[in-house]
Amino acid sequence: MLIDVFSDLVCPWCYIGHHRLSRALAERPRARVTRRWHPFPLNPDLPRHGMNSSLYMALRFGSRDRARQAQAVVEDTAKRDGLPLDLKRITHTPNTLDAHRLLAFSAESETGIGTERTERLTGLLFAAYFVQGLDIGAQDTLLSLAEQAGLDPNRARLHLEADPERDLALFLANISSYQLDLHAVPCFIFDRRFVLAGAQETTAFLPLLDLALSDPSLDSA
Repeated sequence: MLIDVFSDLVCPWCYIGHHRLSRALAERPRARVTRRWHPFPLNPDLPRHGMNSSLYMALRFGSRDRARQAQAVVEDTAKRDGLPLDLKRITHTPNTLDAHRLLAFSAESETGIGTERTERLTGLLFAAYFVQGLDIGAQDTLLSLAEQAGLDPNRARLHLEADPERDLALFLANISSYQLDLHAVPCFIFDRRFVLAGAQETTAFLPLLDLALSDPSLDSA
């Protein structure tokens, strides 16, 4: 079964959704599943070098008090899930275009050999931002994470130095190709037919994974 995942790497609910899907997959180890990651930048117009996180959150939620309330909900949810999270360390909100471009490069390099490296890189990017508070818009950070995931850092650097505007156009075309009216992420599409939107509980994924186990026609590729 193919699972298409639309997300952004600075979206805390995407981080939680990624964790919950991974936990569901661990509960169904015999399910033949391939995850395919799709970028959905929440802030495509953010300056290329990002901006101060406190200011960004206040602008996004209307005030610093509302931002703190939203963060408290995220922290409580992550704590209940046993998910590492340290929002206090985040001082900079990055533009995630290059992080998504790096994921796309990883996926292209894995064609025909699985997606383990791209899944590992996704986890590293989420943890770098939400646990370590790193700037995942900075090239040095991205290249370090790429190397940790098993990518060739020199090839990754060449990819990141290519034309980012072309890649953004491809990303938007990719979303349009699914004929989706996405306004929020995460969004999970199973076998190009079944949609789960939002950071669903782990149990919400299990019936669809059971379908993959019961129907051999649902190939993982």
